Amino acid sequence: MNIALNTETNLAILANLAAILTAVIAVWAYGQYRWERWRKRVRLENYLRDERGIGHGEGHTILDLVAHLGMSEAEIADAAFRSKVIRRRVTVDSSGRPDRLVLVHETGDLDEDFPVRPGRARF
Repeated sequence: MNIALNTETNLAILANLAAILTAVIAVWAYGQYRWERWRKRVRLENYLRDERGIGHGEGHTILDLVAHLGMSEAEIADAAFRSKVIRRRVTVDSSGRPDRLVLVHETGDLDEDFPVRPGRARF
């Protein structure tokens, strides 16, 4: 009977340790997932902010961003929809139908979004 009690106690201890370890691994995995999503959003925001004034007057298409950032279309769309500074715009073709989705970095500050360049008007 002493051996059976000892085995039951050991199994109970192992079960408790397994439950604790499972919870720790789940929290770690969720943290990694959230950090990865945050990192991709910040990467997209930084790229759009840095490329804002360089020849992309209407913004960047998702296909352009896939090529430059090496992220999938779903990752870029997810990051863009979660961002507070990335605006989504739709361009239209010659018949007035939606053509493509364009992403633009905007902070909401007029001076930062449209900087005044020497010798040029703002708009």
